[in-house]
Amino acid sequence: MKAALLSGIRTIQMQDRPEPKITRPTDVLLQIQTIGVCGSDMHYYRTGRIGDQVVQFPWLLGHECSATVLAVGEDVTRVKPGDRVAVDPLIWCDTCDQCLSGRIHTCRDQVFMGCPGQVDGCMTEKVVFPAKSLFLVPDGMSFEQAALVEPFSIGLYAQKLAGDVSGKTIGILGCGPIGLCVLAAVKAAGANKVYMTDILNYRCAVAGEMGADWAGNPKTADVIAEITAAQPTGLDVVFECAGEQDAVDNALDLAARGGKVMVVGIPETDRISFQMDTLRRHEITVQPVRRQNHCVQPAIDMIADGRVNLDAMVTHRFSLDQSPQAYAMVADYTDGVVKAMIHVPPRS
Repeated sequence: MKAALLSGIRTIQMQDRPEPKITRPTDVLLQIQTIGVCGSDMHYYRTGRIGDQVVQFPWLLGHECSATVLAVGEDVTRVKPGDRVAVDPLIWCDTCDQCLSGRIHTCRDQVFMGCPGQVDGCMTEKVVFPAKSLFLVPDGMSFEQAALVEPFSIGLYAQKLAGDVSGKTIGILGCGPIGLCVLAAVKAAGANKVYMTDILNYRCAVAGEMGADWAGNPKTADVIAEITAAQPTGLDVVFECAGEQDAVDNALDLAARGGKVMVVGIPETDRISFQMDTLRRHEITVQPVRRQNHCVQPAIDMIADGRVNLDAMVTHRFSLDQSPQAYAMVADYTDGVVKAMIHVPPRS
């Protein structure tokens, strides 16, 4: 079968690999249908690492995907051949203190699809994955929408972790896919006003199309002054979705006294800093956000019933053979890309 492997920095190569086989009774063989190219994949693509997760080339990346069930292990009752599924890329243990307390995303023995040295990614035609990580999607949901469940479930978890946002003023720094997913989540939860920033004007425009009340470029405008003029007491919650020091600084400048800063973005550097004077004097809560703890099914439900529409995020589509072009485009922000999707039709 065909697979697109990261074989070096900024190098994706197509290879033939043996088809995977079910070896455990709780596993499922999947035909991958659609793959989303994620910003965290770009860290591996551009630098070969995220923190202490370092790629040993070649490595199979990718973790946002939808699929069709081809075969199931003898103990699987959750899905059956022919089912259409969204994939939670996390495999958790169910037995550690974190899992038992409802925090599967911080499981002590977890592995994650596409993470170096853990589990192969989905940039291929077929994968084997545990049944518990698979979620049925309705017939009316496209495979593209099903692949968007993964990033949206992160945005949804970020919103839920922030608490009740109904009637509140929100900032989202970064109009990439995760920022736009947070936007969809907070709007669905009843946020009053949403202000967004991004250094790419075309992404600000997409944010406006998806419901942001205001979006501006900090490279060409004084976004702090403009947002503060509209909201003199500050924003109740600010979601940092860019993974950049400048965005972290802006988040503190925009947050209300007693407000919250949700750190969703993954920086390429090992450390970021906070202006402690502002953080302390304004008593701002800083909350990191990791993955999508128990939010995959709610994300499917919200997309399926129309409470959120993420279709405007998808700007480019590729075949699996075109994966090198897809990764290069997303890494370099060319051609107005927001979300690139890779379609993997089964070969006859």
